[in-house]
Amino acid sequence: MFFVCLSYPISLSLYSQPIFIVARIMIKAWLEAARPRTLPASAAPVIAATAYAAHDGLLQWTPALLCLLFALLAQIASNLGNDYFDFKKGTDRPNRTGPQRAVASGLISPRAMLVATITVLAVACIIGLGLVYYGGWWLIPTGACIALFALAYSAGPYPLSYHGLGDLTVFVFFGLVPVNLTYYVQAGFFTIPVLLGSISIGLLSINILLINNYRDMEEDAANNKNTTVVLFGRRFAANWYLLNGIAAPLFAWHAWWSIPGWRTLLPLIYLVVHIATYCALKSRKGTALNPLLGRTAANLLLFTVLLVIALTL
Repeated sequence: MFFVCLSYPISLSLYSQPIFIVARIMIKAWLEAARPRTLPASAAPVIAATAYAAHDGLLQWTPALLCLLFALLAQIASNLGNDYFDFKKGTDRPNRTGPQRAVASGLISPRAMLVATITVLAVACIIGLGLVYYGGWWLIPTGACIALFALAYSAGPYPLSYHGLGDLTVFVFFGLVPVNLTYYVQAGFFTIPVLLGSISIGLLSINILLINNYRDMEEDAANNKNTTVVLFGRRFAANWYLLNGIAAPLFAWHAWWSIPGWRTLLPLIYLVVHIATYCALKSRKGTALNPLLGRTAANLLLFTVLLVIALTL
């Protein structure tokens, strides 16, 4: 209720509404600002790494759950920060093609969004401190770096998403870093199969960002937000989306082919769904692309579930 009170609507028309209606609108606005459809991008790496740990007989539930909470909260903080900083830069407007943004639409005040961003990120860091027991003190600067990049994606003098570095940031911080670190805090060491699996997860996480930037290309270009889609065009982005989905199962080859049998067929399930989403991407424009963001995140989750099946059954 704290953030609901802080975000009491800027739109004067809502002041005449009953308090329970205003509260419902505010809660919905906060939930949408957290962008739950994108959260598989933070859950998938932790789940995949934990499956690798289980496969190697090294599963530890407590550090795995701490990693999951840290990852989810860090992404939510990044999403809230993106809502705030894109509004401050004038990138998000009420008539944007994508889903409505809370600050730009006037449902949540900029001050409340900034306070929420810092608070959620602080809670994530506090939870992350619990991992020091399992992985050592070097995880503190690592966690601080993750928190910094969660904000640097949209904020600071050189926001990464505005300079064509969003895809690389997503690959590193939604693929390489969370998968390998989640495995490390359970196992105490790194392995090549886990590294290759982290590349798979990173590539599919990039696809979530590509869908978003593919839809917003004209708006981003008009606001000097030079995403890779703005820099290289939609055709490039669509082909990259397709190739990421094809390459991901190849990098995770150890999961499918280490034991001959039915596991080798699992990547085909993902590829069928991925190619169907790619075809939809090629045939849609504008707001019709919005559902594909959730579908792409669901595809990542499907890939992760198939990976878990291959590694643990």
